[in-house]
Amino acid sequence: MTEPTARDLMTRAVITIPPDMPVMGIVQLLAYRGISAVPVTRADGRLLGLVSLADLTARLSASAPEHRSWLRWLFTDPVRSADRYARIHGFVAEEVMATDIVTVPPDAPASEIAATLERKGLRRVLVTVGDRLQGVVTRSDLLPAVISRETEPADLPDTRIRSAILAAMRREDWADPFYTHVEVHDGIVEFFGFTPGPAVQRALRVLAEQVPGVKGIRDRTEIMLMSDQVML
Repeated sequence: MTEPTARDLMTRAVITIPPDMPVMGIVQLLAYRGISAVPVTRADGRLLGLVSLADLTARLSASAPEHRSWLRWLFTDPVRSADRYARIHGFVAEEVMATDIVTVPPDAPASEIAATLERKGLRRVLVTVGDRLQGVVTRSDLLPAVISRETEPADLPDTRIRSAILAAMRREDWADPFYTHVEVHDGIVEFFGFTPGPAVQRALRVLAEQVPGVKGIRDRTEIMLMSDQVML
């Protein structure tokens, strides 16, 4: 089954705002629409930045008392401090927006988008061609890809299932095919050998469950006694 891409999953009718929109108007827009961020674009569709709820609520910190010392002044990055000041105290979108935006091209696969969201701790990613906004993919937009993956036909031969599991184990630093062996019979995966502990046994089960064609899992591994666990 072909993996869906950003073009397949993205929302095309994205609400945007102009760079001169007042902050109060942005607040009202986010509240009325029930959204957590809005892209800032020029009239020609060129993407300039993104204003999020986090950017706006950070303005509240401006009124909090701040301890200043010569040591803090010595190690302060004036460029970052100036940027933060402008974003906290700005009056219009282009003054408060974030410009270091994470974007993906329309042909980015769903798995790559999910990895980006997870790695960056984001709720959404903008889809662009050059500097032109095409759409937005949120975590909820990825759900159809998850469903299609979970319902993928499971009729792979045992040899392919075993190869897929071994390949997945080699990509993980906690799995060791040298100590943990894999056999597959009629779609039933059996793990033999040794593992460091219950956490690895659980992770091996989850790893195998992700491989299409797996109908069941039997863990026959034993927990190996590590050198620092040896009792004298």
